[in-house]
Amino acid sequence: MKTIIIEDEKPSARRLSRLLNEIGVEVSVLLHSVEEAVNWFQNNEHPDLIFLDIQLSDGLSFEIFDVVEVKSAIIFTTAFDEYALQAFKLNSIDYLLKPIDEDELKSAVKKYQSLAPKKQKLAIDFDDIKRLLVNPVEREFKKRFTTKIGQHLKIINADEVECFYSENKGTYAATSDGRNYLLETTLENLEDDLDPKLFFRVSRKFYVNVNYIKDMVSYTNSRLQIKLIKFNEQEIIVSRERVKDFKLWLE
Repeated sequence: MKTIIIEDEKPSARRLSRLLNEIGVEVSVLLHSVEEAVNWFQNNEHPDLIFLDIQLSDGLSFEIFDVVEVKSAIIFTTAFDEYALQAFKLNSIDYLLKPIDEDELKSAVKKYQSLAPKKQKLAIDFDDIKRLLVNPVEREFKKRFTTKIGQHLKIINADEVECFYSENKGTYAATSDGRNYLLETTLENLEDDLDPKLFFRVSRKFYVNVNYIKDMVSYTNSRLQIKLIKFNEQEIIVSRERVKDFKLWLE
């Protein structure tokens, strides 16, 4: 199986390559830009499988397919959880949300391997996905959550939550009045519920609300520390893999 990675962040590309090698998938080529990828596809035999980042240093990776016809299977590696993930799920082999989870990576590769022998290459409409990226479909996000306190149910408004976080296998909402409420959900399940204009997943443990960010401080290993108005139960650290996307989100 010939596999390539198209990813503009070289540390992320190397990490993904290492993870793939650990599960027995050898990566033939690492490409880092639209221009580099176009040149490579025009002069080389196309691979069986591509791990494709969306936003490259010189444009969206979909621009590659405006120039060359690529019939390879594609697994997206993306930080654009607020846009076209549902389209990716339907029309590609799979997508992986950064920072890439090892178990999810194994599952995506297994999914490809189950399809490959049958030559079931899924058609991807890149024009439709690009339109979704530029003009994401407006949809309703969850405006309130409920939590059980004794025999009572309490309503928590989403816009009053400074952050959602995980601790000891539980998921909590930290509100602007300084309280923390245990929710019957997981951070993964919150992905489709939270308005991406307000909330960003800075790490595996935290979603933060932009309206409650009090300060941002440089942290070790090119990371950022986020300080919220009330929440101070734990340090909130933007993982190194997410710093670039977090800064783009803020803008």
